[in-house]
Amino acid sequence: MSLVRGIYDPSSEVQGASVAATIIMVTSHDSAQVLGMTFEAKFANTPTFKYFVGVNILASAYSLIVLFFPTKKMLGRILLITDILMTLLLDSSISACLAIAQVGKKGNTHAGWLPICGQVPKFCDRVTGSLIAGFAAAILYFLLLLFSFHNVLNLYTLKA
Repeated sequence: MSLVRGIYDPSSEVQGASVAATIIMVTSHDSAQVLGMTFEAKFANTPTFKYFVGVNILASAYSLIVLFFPTKKMLGRILLITDILMTLLLDSSISACLAIAQVGKKGNTHAGWLPICGQVPKFCDRVTGSLIAGFAAAILYFLLLLFSFHNVLNLYTLKA
C-alpha cells in the first residue's frame, strides 16, 4: 500500500497483481493421455489467454511508467484517458478469459464441446489463480482510475 500526500495510491499493487496474473498464466500447462494420444494444454493454445497475458504485461509496464510522470495540466488529462483505456482493456481481457474458462470447466452441450478440466486439472487450477490475480488487478486499476479522476478534478477546482 502506498500513500501519496495522504491519499491511497494503488499503482504498485496494480503492477504486482498484473505481474502475478501474467506469471501464473504463462506457467500454466498440463497434459493428458486419452486413447493412447497425449494432449497438452497450455496458455499459448488459446488466443484469449494470449490477449490476457498481453494486456497484463501492458498494464504492468504502464503502471511502472506512469509513476514517473507528474499529473499537472494537460499531462494529467492524457494520463486520465490512458487510465480509462487500461481499465477497459483489463476488463475486456478478464471477461474473455472467463468465457473460455467457463467452457473449459463446464463444456457446452449445445455446441458439443466437452469440459477439459477433468483431464487437465493442474492447468485449470493455474488458470483460475491467474484469473483471480487478474480480477485483483482490474479492481485495483479501477481504484487507480478513481484516484486519477480525483487528481484531475482537484486541478480544476484549484484554478477556479
